[in-house]
Amino acid sequence: MDWSWLPEYSDKLISGFWLTIQLLVICSSLGFLLAVPVGLVQVTGPRYLSMIARGFCTVVRGTPLLIQLWLIYYGVGELFPGIEGIRESFLWPVLRAAFPYAVLAFTLSVAGYVGEVMRGAFSGVPKGELEAARAMGMSPFKVLWRIWLPRAVQNVFPTLAGEVVLTLKATPLAATITIYELFGRSTEVRQDTFLVYEPLLLVAGIYVLLTGIIVTIFSWLENRIPKPSVA
Repeated sequence: MDWSWLPEYSDKLISGFWLTIQLLVICSSLGFLLAVPVGLVQVTGPRYLSMIARGFCTVVRGTPLLIQLWLIYYGVGELFPGIEGIRESFLWPVLRAAFPYAVLAFTLSVAGYVGEVMRGAFSGVPKGELEAARAMGMSPFKVLWRIWLPRAVQNVFPTLAGEVVLTLKATPLAATITIYELFGRSTEVRQDTFLVYEPLLLVAGIYVLLTGIIVTIFSWLENRIPKPSVA
C-alpha cells in the first residue's frame, strides 16, 4: 500500500469531508421537516392533498436518486438561463451553482422516504391518546405538537437513523454534477496518482466511521426520550 500521496491531498480530502457533512445535515434536516406534513396529510386529508402526497412518495421511492438528481440539475437548471434578465440578477450566482440542486434533490428524496415512514407512524399512534387530548380542550395544533408528533417520532426513531445513514451513502452521487465532496475528492486523487485501492479504502473507512457516529447519536437520543408507561 502506498500512502505517500496523503499529505499532498489531505486539504482536498478535508474540504470534501466537510462538504459531505454539509450535504448530510442540510438535506436530512430539511427532508425531515418536509416529511412531517407529507406523512400527516396522508392520514388526515383532505383527499386531494393526500393523493398528491402519496403520488410524491411513490415517484420518489420508485425512481433512482441519480435520475432525480440529473433531472433537477440538467433539467430544471437548464431552464433558468433562458429567463430574461436572470443572469444579471442577484439570484444567478446561486442558480448556476450545483450545490443548491443537489440539496433540492437529496431533500426531496429524504422527504419521500421519511414521509411514508411518518404516515405509518402517525397512523400507529393510539386514537385513544388523541381523543383524550381533545377531551381536555387541547386545540388541534396542540394535539399535534404535544401528543401526536412526539409519539409518532418516538415510534420510528430507529428508522430515522437508518434514513440518515442512507442519505450519507447517497452523497457520492453529488460528484456526478461537479460537487467535489469526499468521494469526488478521492476520484481526483485516483486520477492524479493512478492509485485505486488506497483512496477508496480511506474514503470507505471514513463513511463507516460517520455511520457509527450517526448510529451512536440516534441511540443516545432514543434513550433520552421518555418511554410511555404501560398500565
